[in-house]
Amino acid sequence: MSSLYAFLKKANHFFQEDLRSNSKKSVNVLRIILTIFMIVYLAACLFSISSKLFEFLSHQGALNFPSMKILLTDALFTLIVLAIVKALFIKDSFVYALTFLEIAFVVIIRKLILLETVPEENWTLLILGVVSTAFFVLLIYIHNLIRRWRLEDRDRPRQEEEPTGIKMP
Repeated sequence: MSSLYAFLKKANHFFQEDLRSNSKKSVNVLRIILTIFMIVYLAACLFSISSKLFEFLSHQGALNFPSMKILLTDALFTLIVLAIVKALFIKDSFVYALTFLEIAFVVIIRKLILLETVPEENWTLLILGVVSTAFFVLLIYIHNLIRRWRLEDRDRPRQEEEPTGIKMP
């Protein structure tokens, strides 16, 4: 009975490790596929905005406001896709969260641009404006914190190691 229990315990451990390893490999493969898909999608977005810009310039010469609004919303959408592609390559969780905060800010700004300015939408415009302002202030604060941390790291004296392995101040 104890040998059967030991065998089952070893088999369970083997399957758990194998399952964990296979799951990790599957997630990495899916991440690579998603990254490739998003890069191709980003290229399509860039091609689309470039062709619209060329078309508007060739037909109109100087751009009018409606065509600039179309180009601006497309450019902001492309910026969102670019930020998502950038986030797929980030390993540091703090920078990853900061990148998604920046993406959220751009999404809110894009929504503010696309929202019609009619009296029925005043509260929505006000709320989106306040939220985008809060995001902007938070982004500036975090970037200043990062800059301050880098300056502190640069100014901090480095400890050198002696050949004996003892650290000297």
